[in-house]
Amino acid sequence: MESPVDTPALAVLADPTRARMVRLIRHAEGGRAMVSRLADQLGLRQPTVSHHMAALHAEGLVTREPEGRRVWYSINPDEAARVAAFLGSPAAAPAEPDWDRVVDDLAARYQGVFSRETIARYVSDSRALLAGRGAATLLASRTAAFAAARLDDLHRTTAGTVDIPSVLFVCVHNAGRSQLAAGILRQLAGDKVVVRTAGSAPAGDVREAIVTVLDEIGVPLGGEFPKPLTDDAVKTADVVVTMGCGDACPVHPGRRYLDWDLADPAGQPMSVIRRIRDDIDRRVRELLVELIGTPLRDS
Repeated sequence: MESPVDTPALAVLADPTRARMVRLIRHAEGGRAMVSRLADQLGLRQPTVSHHMAALHAEGLVTREPEGRRVWYSINPDEAARVAAFLGSPAAAPAEPDWDRVVDDLAARYQGVFSRETIARYVSDSRALLAGRGAATLLASRTAAFAAARLDDLHRTTAGTVDIPSVLFVCVHNAGRSQLAAGILRQLAGDKVVVRTAGSAPAGDVREAIVTVLDEIGVPLGGEFPKPLTDDAVKTADVVVTMGCGDACPVHPGRRYLDWDLADPAGQPMSVIRRIRDDIDRRVRELLVELIGTPLRDS
């Protein structure tokens, strides 16, 4: 007798890309996802994801739900138990975040700098900005980090402590080019430069291919994640570097604006992403010399 996981239908999940797609669908909001969204998360081309999705659909593991011009894919309820046996059960739904504790912890961190009311307002606004783009993953911790970064910038400008230069990298999804540039600059500059990123239409997560090519050169991404572009982020930056989204970035006097003409790494093969990374590395090194005046060894 066949075991519940040793069946031809589930053999299709032996492909790691298909297994990852199914996991992403299981954890997506509403338990469903579109090919375009999955391609963005996986750093693959849409035709590649569509090919794998067709295989999953042909075996009956996913259902297809047209909605106008969009098509949503969900796990077939009749196969959910067997998929769970093969991939493991999905994590239990998280509890409602303790937002009062988030505010209390930040209030303790900024005691004597900002009032609790100001911190609560920044937490609420940061939460709304992140949730407004459908980002539910790690919402509380990401809200706390986003609010803290905004409060740090506010303190720098209001307290007049602007001796450390700040750079804001902006691209469309804040999941590729801007994260590459920010990661490399943080690694090279340490605490000599304040580094921020944002996206005009931020994705849910940084693409895994970006994490991989940064790791190859010893650059950690840490807890970075895509963040929405705010007017305050531009106001507090000394240098604003745009990458394919210049028109979406507000213009404020006193800021220096650079537009780097770079290919979008989304859906590109790793060899191309590495070339984009190395081009960004060269540009970042040149910018850092201008900012702190210390020549850097070429990589």
